[in-house]
Amino acid sequence: MKQYLYPQNLKAAANLWLWNLKDFAILGVVALLSIAALVQLGFILPAAATLCYGFLTIRMDDATILDFLKYAVRYFISTQQYFEWR
Repeated sequence: MKQYLYPQNLKAAANLWLWNLKDFAILGVVALLSIAALVQLGFILPAAATLCYGFLTIRMDDATILDFLKYAVRYFISTQQYFEWR
């Protein structure tokens, strides 16, 4: 008899270590490009941007710092607040 192990939540997004799988793939590709830019051109800005993106997309309890910043920008800057006085 075979025994199969299933995750607790089958509809949850796939995670790899501390990142969402999509973010991890983006980090991998951008890290390779930034390492190539650092080695060939001596240009450190792409590596710094990659590290910042990696830090901002660390996922803890289904939330990231980048999600929080997006919500804050949407709340304070981009969307109109509607108040009704009675």
